[in-house]
Amino acid sequence: MKSLLKNDYGILVALMFVLAAPPILVKFGAMNSYYISILIFMALNTMIAVGLNLLVCHAGQISLGHAAFYGIGAYTSAILTVVYGCPLWVDVIAAMVLSGVIAYLVGAPTLKLKGHYLAVATMGLGIIAFIVMNEWHSVTEGPSGIVGIPRLKIFETVMRTDMQVYYLYWAIALIVILVAINILNSRVGRALRALHGSETAAAAMGVNVNSYKLKVFVISAVFAGLAGSLYAHYMTFISPPSFGLQFSIMLVLMIIVGGAETIWGALIGAVLITSMRAFLGEALGAYKDYDVIVYGLVMMVVMIFIPAGLAGGVSIIARKLKRGSAQPEEIGA
Repeated sequence: MKSLLKNDYGILVALMFVLAAPPILVKFGAMNSYYISILIFMALNTMIAVGLNLLVCHAGQISLGHAAFYGIGAYTSAILTVVYGCPLWVDVIAAMVLSGVIAYLVGAPTLKLKGHYLAVATMGLGIIAFIVMNEWHSVTEGPSGIVGIPRLKIFETVMRTDMQVYYLYWAIALIVILVAINILNSRVGRALRALHGSETAAAAMGVNVNSYKLKVFVISAVFAGLAGSLYAHYMTFISPPSFGLQFSIMLVLMIIVGGAETIWGALIGAVLITSMRAFLGEALGAYKDYDVIVYGLVMMVVMIFIPAGLAGGVSIIARKLKRGSAQPEEIGA
C-alpha cells in the first residue's frame, strides 16, 4: 500500500481538499446545503465505484446491474428500521450481508459467462430488481416508496445536519478505498490482475478463476449495499427510480472517466460525474431527460482521446515528463 500511496500524493491532496473545502466555504458564505448534499452523494457514489473498479477494471468482469445491489442495501435498511424497528447500524450490516449473499447466489451461475453475455446477464439482474422494488407493494410500498427512515447515529449522537453526515460518509468512503487498495496489494489483487489479463493463463498458473471472480463480485456488491443503506438513512425516503438501469450505466461511466489504473480513478470519476449530473439537471431544466445524450458524448470522448481515463492520463503525462527531464542528465553524463 505504501508504494501505491507514494505514487498518488496528488490524489491524496485532492481528497484532503474535498474534506477541508466545505467548512471553509461555509465560513465565507459560499456553501449551502444543496452543495453539501452533492458532496455527500459523491461519497456514496465513490463507495460503489470503488467496488465496481475492482470488478471491471482489475478482474475484467463487466457489470451493468450494480444499481440492484445499491437498491437492495437501501430497501433492506428501510424495511428493517421502519417496519421492524431494527437498531441502527445493525440494519447497515444486514444490508451489506444481504447484498453479498444475493451477489453470491446470482454470481455463481452468471460469472461463468464472458464478455457481452455477462454484461447482458447483469443488466437483466438490475431490471429484475427494479421490477421487484416497483411491484412488490406489500414489502416495498411500490412506486410510493418508503418514508420515515431514521438518520444514522453514533452512540447517542444523531447525524441531523448535512455537515455531520458529510464527514461521516466521507470517512466511510476513505475506509472503503483503503480496503480496496489493500485487496489489490494482496494475493487476491495479483490473482485479479491475472484474470484481467487472461483467464486461461491465470488458470494455468494455479489461480482458481471461478472462485476469485465470485469473490470480487461479492465484495463489489457489499460496497454497493453499504452505500445503499447509507443513502436510505440520509434521504429518509427511497423509491424505485433511484435504482434503475440508468444509474448502473452512470456507475460504469464513472470508472471509465476516472480511469482503471488505480482505485483513485473511481474517486475521480465519482466526483466528476456526480457533480456533472447535479449541475446538468439544473442547466437542462425541463429537458433533463436528455442528459443521457451528454453522458454518452462524454463516454465517447474519453474512450477516443483518453482511453486510460483521467487518472491514467495524468500518470502517462507524468511518466513522459519524467523521462523528458531525465534525458538531458543522461546526455550530460
